Amino acid sequence: MCQVVGRRDMGPMGSACGCGCLTPQRRHFSTEEKLEMLHAYEDELGKEIKGVQERIQELEEK
Repeated sequence: MCQVVGRRDMGPMGSACGCGCLTPQRRHFSTEEKLEMLHAYEDELGKEIKGVQERIQELEEK
């Protein structure tokens, strides 16, 4: 069983703790749940893009 302490990260299809515990996950989600997960994933991708852009700017200024 997963021993992750604190917040468990959620990927677009459920738990993404990365520990390899193979914790059982639901297979079927409602349309509302799918949309919620996709919006959360979109938000995380946006944050990643912003971080990459900031790093590019830092490197170009050197």
